[in-house]
Amino acid sequence: MNLVKNIKKIARDVLINESLAIQQLATFVDDNFEACVKEIYSAKGRVVITGIGKSAIVANKIVATLNSTGTPALFMHAADAIHGDLGMIQPEDIVIGISKSGNTPEIKVLIPLIKRRGAKLVALVSNVNSSLAQQADFVLNATIAEEACPNNLAPTTSTTAHMALGDALAICLLELRDFTSRDFAEYHPGGSLGKQLYLKVSDIYVHNALPLVSPQTSLKDVIMEISSKRLGCTAVVDHDKTLLGIITDGDLRRMLEKSVSLADIVAEDIMTRTPKKIEKDEFATKALHQMQEGGITQLAVMDGKKIAGFVHLHDLLKEGIV
Repeated sequence: MNLVKNIKKIARDVLINESLAIQQLATFVDDNFEACVKEIYSAKGRVVITGIGKSAIVANKIVATLNSTGTPALFMHAADAIHGDLGMIQPEDIVIGISKSGNTPEIKVLIPLIKRRGAKLVALVSNVNSSLAQQADFVLNATIAEEACPNNLAPTTSTTAHMALGDALAICLLELRDFTSRDFAEYHPGGSLGKQLYLKVSDIYVHNALPLVSPQTSLKDVIMEISSKRLGCTAVVDHDKTLLGIITDGDLRRMLEKSVSLADIVAEDIMTRTPKKIEKDEFATKALHQMQEGGITQLAVMDGKKIAGFVHLHDLLKEGIV
């Protein structure tokens, strides 16, 4: 093992090599690329992406990106295609063949079979003079100067270029479909990302107790209400739950710092009359932003003028929003 080599320089050279290759791809985006995007957008079938080796891994990634951004896509391994999987291709589909050389035996065998089924063929290649590129209906040019591998053999820069071009294809289609964050949420309902896009305050506050006191509630009973409901605050309301203000732990501490007679203090004497509020049907992410901007840990949840509950920063942490 040679530990004398400059590891940091090697890593930087790889990243520079690959970044320059991606910059070069921008010059290959031409009328053919635009026509390919439009063809996929207007197609009645699905996008079927095929490849072998490292290209198969890239194909799976592009399939996942397309599916998550509104373009139905399937992966077909080039080697398995000639052993039955070719049956997944329908005449209205568009097949994207990914190959650095464009001349791999498995891909060359597939070309006439795909065209015989009536599907359009797109070549995503680093060799525009290859068999695949020459027989394709559209060519996505991913030509690179060299691999990042010092032997110019291991697929490195080429696979990065192929994935980047796949991303460009997917985002063009996303834009054409006017794919919104709400659409994105439908495809990503799980995890913190999905929750940011669909979770509402009304999904959260209902699990919390609702601490309530009247304006004339004694200080002792205010403290008991805050303590028993475990939210660090209580709402001050009139007879029909119209919110008049809130009292937090901080309000209590500030009151205790003053030289006043505690026996005579009631809720309306120490409540904040203009508390931070949020409507129950707002997204949970908006609640988080309001807390961050106000430097607070809870919001009064409103149903019109009436208090519906409280949402706490801990609730958002628990849901993975933060």
